[in-house]
Amino acid sequence: MKEIVPIILFPWIAGFTAFIGAVLARLEHLPETLLKKEIIHGIVAFGGGILVAAVAFALVPHGIEILSPFPLCFLFALGGLAFCLLDIVISRSGSSKAQFMAMLTDFIPEAIALGSVFAHDPKLGLLLALFIAAQNLPEGFNAFRELRENTGRSALIFCQMFFISFLGPAAALTGFFLLQPYPGITAGIMVFAAGGILYLVFQDIAPQAKLRRHWLPPLGAVFGFIVGMLGQKLIG
Repeated sequence: MKEIVPIILFPWIAGFTAFIGAVLARLEHLPETLLKKEIIHGIVAFGGGILVAAVAFALVPHGIEILSPFPLCFLFALGGLAFCLLDIVISRSGSSKAQFMAMLTDFIPEAIALGSVFAHDPKLGLLLALFIAAQNLPEGFNAFRELRENTGRSALIFCQMFFISFLGPAAALTGFFLLQPYPGITAGIMVFAAGGILYLVFQDIAPQAKLRRHWLPPLGAVFGFIVGMLGQKLIG
């Protein structure tokens, strides 16, 4: 089947941009100035904006289209509750992995959706892959800084980011081979992830974007959401 190569390649490239973001975070050695703090907080906000756009334009709309009201609301709430409990467990362990968790919960369901739709509309699959790649770059940057601050193990983080990129093809192939006949399951996974992502954005990511007495960093969220709108416009 000629569709298999792009279904493997596009999600892997989309996931690999998170590794590129981690490399950029590792290579930056700017002095710890106020301008650097504003830039970093702006990047965090940018990633949060793209995540909100993913919820608004990619994950929830598919659920609204497929699911009836009760499972739609139940799965969304269940996703938020599940990640609330996970956040509590991680917090009590003394670490923070909100950016890393957000990256995974966004990447995997969208890759599943990519595989599910690719057989019917390859152009839509390609554009969705580009949308995922745009999200993963700042998320990889932010996740690397977050994990390095908590673990200090750059080499281990690079390995994790690299191998995570292979989850994209695995998820896309799952969607392509197993979930095409079951659109309700795919929609449920996406809505569950959307609830978890929205919880993480407001609990962990948005507070990290705030910088006292500085008003520009939150504009990163606006520009991140613009990226999401453009992606949705192209897909639509």
